[in-house]
Amino acid sequence: MRVPPKNRYSMLIRPLLWLQKRHFGQPLNPALLWGRRPVLFYLVASFFGYLDRKGSPLSAVMRSLVCVRVSQLNNCAFCVDANGMRLAERCHSVEKIQALAEWQQSPHFDEQEKAVLVYTEAMTVTGNKVTQHMVDTLRKWYDDDALIELTALVSFQNLSAKFNTALDVPAQAFCSIPLESTAPAEKPQQTHNTSKDS
Repeated sequence: MRVPPKNRYSMLIRPLLWLQKRHFGQPLNPALLWGRRPVLFYLVASFFGYLDRKGSPLSAVMRSLVCVRVSQLNNCAFCVDANGMRLAERCHSVEKIQALAEWQQSPHFDEQEKAVLVYTEAMTVTGNKVTQHMVDTLRKWYDDDALIELTALVSFQNLSAKFNTALDVPAQAFCSIPLESTAPAEKPQQTHNTSKDS
């Protein structure tokens, strides 16, 4: 990491790092950085905690698909690792998980998931732009409040991934399923001839 962890953290942060160590076997690398600034740590944790709550209008699988895809597009090693683990816990289709990097060519995604992923990539990839057609398509499944939450989730994951990428936060070997990142969707689509798992 480009910024080292502290030798000693605030009393406000230590219990949370202890809980992470108990749950994951080690504190999460980003927490060691956000934890240098306790107020930022709590703001970020609260923001994501709200977006990923059980009562979200977005399903748990959909939330994880969004987080992993944003992570892939930002080439965030830690995010793909951690979000991939959560997706593996929530999604019972290994084929879907493995196909996420090339979802446009995969039969494992339904119309709703594809619409969300189109919107996610339009928000995430530099030079792309969200269109009214994308929003209108999403309205088949989401009302205005749900659209706000979807947009907030994509925005939050971009913040997280860019923070981790800028500070070279490494993966922590949480996800055993390969979730290889791909470059942002290119105009000429790759052929269906890729037989290797991604």
